[in-house]
Amino acid sequence: MAVVKWWSARGRKRAAVIAAALALAVPLAGCSSTGGKRAEEERAKSAGGRSAVDTPRWKFAMVTHSGDGDTFWDIVKNGAEQAAVKDNVEFLYSHDKEAGKQAELVQARIDQKVDALIVTLAKPDAMKNVVAKAVKAGIPVITINSGQDLSKDFGALAHIGQDEVTAGEAVGEELNERGRSKAVCVLHEQGNIGHEQRCDGVRETFDGTVQNLYVDGTNMPGVQSSLEAKLQSDRSVDAVVTLGAPFAATAVKAAGQAGSDAEVATFDLNEQVARGLADESLAFAVDQQPYLQGYQAVDLLWLYRYNNDMLGGGKPVLTGPQILRKDDAEALREYTARGTR
Repeated sequence: MAVVKWWSARGRKRAAVIAAALALAVPLAGCSSTGGKRAEEERAKSAGGRSAVDTPRWKFAMVTHSGDGDTFWDIVKNGAEQAAVKDNVEFLYSHDKEAGKQAELVQARIDQKVDALIVTLAKPDAMKNVVAKAVKAGIPVITINSGQDLSKDFGALAHIGQDEVTAGEAVGEELNERGRSKAVCVLHEQGNIGHEQRCDGVRETFDGTVQNLYVDGTNMPGVQSSLEAKLQSDRSVDAVVTLGAPFAATAVKAAGQAGSDAEVATFDLNEQVARGLADESLAFAVDQQPYLQGYQAVDLLWLYRYNNDMLGGGKPVLTGPQILRKDDAEALREYTARGTR
């Protein structure tokens, strides 16, 4: 794989990079739904048919802010499921993009007396009290993906993900190297603090100007029309940055329909983005390794329950960012096709 560009010197000062190799190897991924005996049998089959340990059958739950059909969270879930099979863990997954409903799902898992919780803090105000309830109930909590700055204050044992500002800074530097001068940062979920931080990070290091464009991520035709209108009205825009893989292809279509020469880059990776990198319809992508976020969260909670181990030393355990370009696309093909990158 082509060499990956990591974050800026300024970003390194902001974030603590915890490089930790977990003790057991990651098995190949398989796709299945979560919950129920049949789903667990499918996961076990894809991971070799049996767990690698004989520890008690603990029950771990993950509750995220994902909406329906988000391929990023499919990859996170794949990683978590594979670790669960290896660790003899019953894995429960639920999600809701509405902050209040996500909190209700967490409360339901507390009521089920799960043995550990994995949550996201994209909209932390709604999650603070319910995470505190989990901690008070003696349920170990790890946060992933969103809420790095608040994770420790909320009582979580660790946070696993990328530093969002640092990731944005990496994008700004890449845009500088590509000679861009004016960028539009497309925010598809209002109220998500991680998305705001990404665009702020781009603004920190980019020598040009950055404008935020807020769209409704649940309405993809609306996303395209809003971006088309922006590109038609401002011909000086020469870069578009989307904050999720499902929006990258839509941005490419919008630029084409608007007759714009703006390059399109995106946060996150999936099979479609890898194809876009290969055919150069996409300039570059920022990968935060979602499979690793899911896998490591489950495995780390298993280590905590089994041996009272914890990574990070009170600092975030970083899984990215990685800048991926055309040269990386072929090497990624195998992994994106199987749903692990």
